[in-house]
Amino acid sequence: MAVSIATAFLGLWQGAVEARDLMVPKEQATTEFEPTETPSLDVQQKGVPQSLFTWIKMARGYDVEWDTFGRKGWFTQDPRLKPIAPGTTVFAPDTPAVYIVFEVAPLEDPAQFAAQVFPIGVDGKTSDTVIVQDSLEVPGHERYGFLELKKPSSQWPQGKYLVKIYITSLGQQPFHAVNQVGTMRFVVTDQPSGDAPPPLPDSSTR
Repeated sequence: MAVSIATAFLGLWQGAVEARDLMVPKEQATTEFEPTETPSLDVQQKGVPQSLFTWIKMARGYDVEWDTFGRKGWFTQDPRLKPIAPGTTVFAPDTPAVYIVFEVAPLEDPAQFAAQVFPIGVDGKTSDTVIVQDSLEVPGHERYGFLELKKPSSQWPQGKYLVKIYITSLGQQPFHAVNQVGTMRFVVTDQPSGDAPPPLPDSSTR
């Protein structure tokens, strides 16, 4: 009797499996993720850090300052970078480089900061072509750094540009979407502007 019940149960189970296999699976709609919107680093509230940045500024250059412990001739080992004309977003075509100067909280481990520049078309769409990029390794426990986006040729083509900012650990690919933390924008024009003072000479390379 027990054998007959087991045989009958096995037959029912096999029939269910065959019936399930014969069912036509539903067509699954293709799911695509929308592009991730990263925050703009152009607008910052005072005292409100963004990502790892205490502050980050687009500028025409930078100066190096040294903390002195309040005593002349006594300096720290960590120079403080001061952006020149911080907040500048309009540059002349012959500008040697656009600088992004920043401060971060002291890092426990070294990190890599990077930026890529993309032109924005007249239709408002950002190109996929990178025209210039730069990266910087910041050692652990240091706070300041800068990215130097040099003009791609004899002059910057006039127009609007989007800068993508990346942060990653050393040894990883810096220019990867997952490492993007924000964006900045600037304009290149030959028209005079209040925030576009005369071009600076080429700064010394780091």
